[in-house]
Amino acid sequence: MVRKIISGLLLMATTFIIKAELSISDYCDLKYTTPKSINDITPLADGESFAAISNDGKAIEKFSYKTGKKTGELFRLSEVKGDLRIDDFEGFKLSENEKKILLWNNSEKIYRYSFRAEYYVYDTFRSTLARVSDKGMQRGATISHDGRYVAYERDNNIWISNLDYKTDYAITSDGEKGKIINGIPDWSYEEEFDMLTALRWNGDDTVLAYIKFDETEVPEYRFDKYLGYCDSDPLSDLYPETYTYKYMLPGYKNSVVNVYAYNLDNRTTKKMDIPMASDDYIPSIEFGADGSRLMVAVLNRLQNTMKLFNVNPASTVAKNILTEESSTWLSPTVYQDIHYGSNDFVFCSEKTGYKHLYIYDYNGNLKRPLTKGDFNVTQYYGCDKRGIHFMQTTSLGPIYRSIVSVDPKGVLKILSGKTGTSSASFSKGMNYFVKTFSSATTPTQYTICSSSGAQLAELEMNRAYADKYSGAPKMEFLQVKNDEGELMNGYIIKPLNFNSSEKYPLLMYQYNGPESQEVLDRWKMEGIFYLASQGYVVACVDGRGTGNRTNEWAKCVYLNLGDLETRDQLAAVRYFASLPYVDANRLGCFGWSYGGYMTLMEVGKEDSPLKAGVAMAPVSDWRFYDGIYTERFMRTPETNVGGYRTSSALNYTANLKAKLLVVSGTNDDNVHMYNTLKYTSKLSSEGKVCDMMIYSGFEHSLRMCDARVQLFNKILSFLNDNL
Repeated sequence: MVRKIISGLLLMATTFIIKAELSISDYCDLKYTTPKSINDITPLADGESFAAISNDGKAIEKFSYKTGKKTGELFRLSEVKGDLRIDDFEGFKLSENEKKILLWNNSEKIYRYSFRAEYYVYDTFRSTLARVSDKGMQRGATISHDGRYVAYERDNNIWISNLDYKTDYAITSDGEKGKIINGIPDWSYEEEFDMLTALRWNGDDTVLAYIKFDETEVPEYRFDKYLGYCDSDPLSDLYPETYTYKYMLPGYKNSVVNVYAYNLDNRTTKKMDIPMASDDYIPSIEFGADGSRLMVAVLNRLQNTMKLFNVNPASTVAKNILTEESSTWLSPTVYQDIHYGSNDFVFCSEKTGYKHLYIYDYNGNLKRPLTKGDFNVTQYYGCDKRGIHFMQTTSLGPIYRSIVSVDPKGVLKILSGKTGTSSASFSKGMNYFVKTFSSATTPTQYTICSSSGAQLAELEMNRAYADKYSGAPKMEFLQVKNDEGELMNGYIIKPLNFNSSEKYPLLMYQYNGPESQEVLDRWKMEGIFYLASQGYVVACVDGRGTGNRTNEWAKCVYLNLGDLETRDQLAAVRYFASLPYVDANRLGCFGWSYGGYMTLMEVGKEDSPLKAGVAMAPVSDWRFYDGIYTERFMRTPETNVGGYRTSSALNYTANLKAKLLVVSGTNDDNVHMYNTLKYTSKLSSEGKVCDMMIYSGFEHSLRMCDARVQLFNKILSFLNDNL
């Protein structure tokens, strides 16, 4: 009996050790670090069901909101009738009447989010498939409400496929690469306005509205597209291809945009008469109310004035019904998250210093504020037939996200828990929602809830994943003061087997881009946790410029990026260095993208206490980065000479004393490797050296071929050598 007990204890100890000893892949490889998710769901018109792709990818299944159980199928590859069949599909969209399903496969990536593919339409009554077009691949395909038409882009022109008559014809003919794009955004609109298609059907599918982009005057950007050893034939690029695309830098020409409406009945196209400057943006077009009103948001180049127009597609007359202005910049939420109802629309404004919702009629008259208080609305979900609105807010504090309801009297009710981060996907009719929840200690969970917040069913709780990572380092939240005495939200990740009597090296992790947020009570498992497991105290603070506190906190960095943010990060470094378990002689920082820029700024400050820094895909000078993003916060170089000078990391290289590792991907179309080359060239001209790691053939996020495992191996080696 004693022997059996001892054996059991040994087995338990062995099991515990296996669970605790996570590998670098467990921390850094996205295949392992990402919790299980549920497939994207599509709410169905009955309000009681939703659809999702089956786990084997062979069908579209139907599920009950009440139980979470499968109740049927909308589509299955093996049950398609007729001559046309496909072996697989990658995604789907339902027509509003749910009689047709738009499917696609064989997609080819274009930019970060966009792709072209082969599209098909499945007839749910006949169980047959039809090609959208056999004339070449399509991009941005958009199915009409009745499922009879599909509009799409090919070769920069808009085409309409009539599924009833099996016709496929172009409605524009002036599309030309590098000059005119019809119905599809340019690189900048996709990256900065989250726009994947600029095609919109009206309510009865008689009019197709679209944006025409004239990028003729936008300068071309070129870089050599090298292959890496992840590619199938890495030695085939003896003469590497040159990748060329239109990329607007600050102060240069942007695309000239206009809105058009094509009438399917008489096959005529009209340009909408919207008063705007040639360098204004159109970040949003949607049909509102019954689908007859074309609502167009126009944003000036400085991005501090937005005008909302109610446009009549037949007469082309545009009426400015709402104007929103800021002394700094307008948050993209203002013009990207407008929700149009039958008789009114919900609009987000920052005029109180927080992001709140307001209800307007279609003449631009304010009906009433929907929310108020010292918190931000971060997402709007919709309204039910009782007049109850549902949304996500920071009402429990900026590091939390809660699902809430607001009744017609303005009473706010929290439907999710008191901590963590919750988001929702509501059913048609708003009677149910799928809740996504996580916290710093709880991996992502998916449940179905009633509109009152009561849990009805579990979809995915990630219990095995939670058990696997139960021994990993965890975030602990705290607040740190900056030099002005203002409290900054932060977290700290202590090493495994932490001993408060020992001294550990510190690694500050940051992003800190305008309106961003890193300190949030949500689940994360990534490379910084691996570094903590290897004996580093990892800390992060959201300093001035970050989001979801007050408008003033976020926008005090206007026209001078990198200054206040760097001061706050270094103030945090000094605070953490004062802790008894941190070795004040071994201080480092690490950041990616904007965070990489922050690394360059922090190690370049004359009073920097940092001994080492890692800059991943950094911006080194804002003149080298995307114009829409940069001008939002900095205006143009010609109108803000001093701001661009003081915000450039190139102007602080003389102070560099820390050891520095700079990392870039050669195919990064977002933060070009040119930023890294300019910075390292400046160091070279001053007789300074740094470590550099170049990923051939890789883009901005380094998601291919276990590159992140290798990256954090390199970072750990660099930090061990220098801290």
